[in-house]
Amino acid sequence: MKNLLKLSAVCLGAILMMTSCGSKERSSTTGWKYNDSDWGGFEKVDYEGQIAGPNLVLIEGGTFTMGQVEQDVTYDFNNIPRRVTVSSFYMDETEVSNIDYREYLFWSKRVFGESYPEVYLNALPDTLVWREELAFNEPFVETYFRHPSYDLYPVVGVSWLQANEYCKWRTDRVNEMLLIERGILENTPDQKDENNFNTESYLAGQYEGTVRRNMKSYVPGTEDRPVRLEDGILLPEYRLPTEAEWEYAALALQGNQASEKDELITDRRIYPWNGKTVRYQRRDKSQGTILANFKRGKGDYMGMAGKLNDNAHIPSEVGTYLPNDFGLYNMAGNVSEWTLDLYRPLTSITLQDEDNHDLNPYRGNKFRTKILDEDGKPIEKDSLGRIRYRYVEDDEAQDRENYKRGLVYDYLDGDQESRALYDYGNHTLVSNKSRVIKGGSWADRAYWMSPGARRFKEEDKSDRYIGFRCAMTRTGAPAGNETKAGNAFKTKRKKRKRRY
Repeated sequence: MKNLLKLSAVCLGAILMMTSCGSKERSSTTGWKYNDSDWGGFEKVDYEGQIAGPNLVLIEGGTFTMGQVEQDVTYDFNNIPRRVTVSSFYMDETEVSNIDYREYLFWSKRVFGESYPEVYLNALPDTLVWREELAFNEPFVETYFRHPSYDLYPVVGVSWLQANEYCKWRTDRVNEMLLIERGILENTPDQKDENNFNTESYLAGQYEGTVRRNMKSYVPGTEDRPVRLEDGILLPEYRLPTEAEWEYAALALQGNQASEKDELITDRRIYPWNGKTVRYQRRDKSQGTILANFKRGKGDYMGMAGKLNDNAHIPSEVGTYLPNDFGLYNMAGNVSEWTLDLYRPLTSITLQDEDNHDLNPYRGNKFRTKILDEDGKPIEKDSLGRIRYRYVEDDEAQDRENYKRGLVYDYLDGDQESRALYDYGNHTLVSNKSRVIKGGSWADRAYWMSPGARRFKEEDKSDRYIGFRCAMTRTGAPAGNETKAGNAFKTKRKKRKRRY
């Protein structure tokens, strides 16, 4: 009889526990239910992880020796080797092509052409970069960017400033596409002027679009709501890769890892592939094949008729040659590429402050903040539909411990603390407009294809040998959405859930 009573009590307790819990997940710290209007409506999404945007490849981060580890034949000593760590990020599989950039121009002209034609005009690449006083390259001025024969060739003649504007545009078009595909917004190709989809304006409630079906809201008294950042649907911004990210992605040293169980790298790399030559070395039908598009010697851009070595006298299509171990194409040769960094000869890590800059090193911060109204909300967007920002003043950072200035271009490398001075035009061509370019091009010798080699160009200038590709920050687990660590944490959280 006692055993029967105990069994009945256990069953009753189980029934009560199931009734009180229901199907709603509860907070592990308060016991309140998530996604339940009866409990206040605090939401917790079932997030599967950040997806890869179009053409992006996940680059799993890690530590590596950044800098020039081979002979510095130019004696510039402008990339001193040092150990750094790069966080995981995404990077374009290929360089941005002519047809990609023409799509951007088409959109800019359609949306802003009538009221703000300067937006379209400022975005146009400089096709005159093909001109030479003693060469007949005039046909490329007219054909290279617009002729369909060159659709899949990397866009050139684009400045650093223009490349950044392209990244902003791409961010908004990809996020708009995600909302359309999820059935949240209707496709509205007739957008004009400030009434165009902008990710930040949408999140700030300053762009609504044509709503098809909003997200369900659990807040008492409400029915639905727009997508929020907390939903994890919208992607982070497309941007140029930092110099550290670009160099790390180009080396792709994971291909030289001894095994998955240790951190041993068996060999360094001069180029984005193994070996000391620029030809494919494995014994198969590809043996001896040129691995990149570069200038082999004076006057030799592609070899001899009947046996062309790299098969390209100017840039080649963006997906040609073998990819590196991250799956990235043309990380050596074809076109050099813009990076996000401001150029300084001593790079962004100095001997005085090494410990503070060995994770995601970058020089070029010019901190800014949104312009807010008296209620703490962003003021009305600008005439192009973008949220307004202002730069941070130095006096605003005086009480902070992690930074003291709004503009830190010269931090410990050209300011009063480092007792150095860049006298642009007299003793140097380095200025606050100098941006790092990486990777050799079709017009360069093999030396410049080493990931550690670096050069610079003014951010408002362009050239026929410089292109770019985009990157994106990875949020969450560094190894992807199906990592063991991520799954273990989810399992642990489930075990910790209290029962009521």
